[in-house]
Amino acid sequence: MPLSGEAIRLMNYIDDVSVTLRRILSGVATLDEDERELVSSHLLQARPSSQDVLDALKPR
Repeated sequence: MPLSGEAIRLMNYIDDVSVTLRRILSGVATLDEDERELVSSHLLQARPSSQDVLDALKPR
């Protein structure tokens, strides 16, 4: 089944998010424990989350 332009665009966005997450992971090594805790808390509170997107993609 051929993909629509929108599906391809969304998959490209996911690739961009993956690149960003790799950049974040490489920076984690430079953080002390307090900074790690703050960044972790910030990530947990970020909305929409990846789980929100997965939930929206589930068949209805």
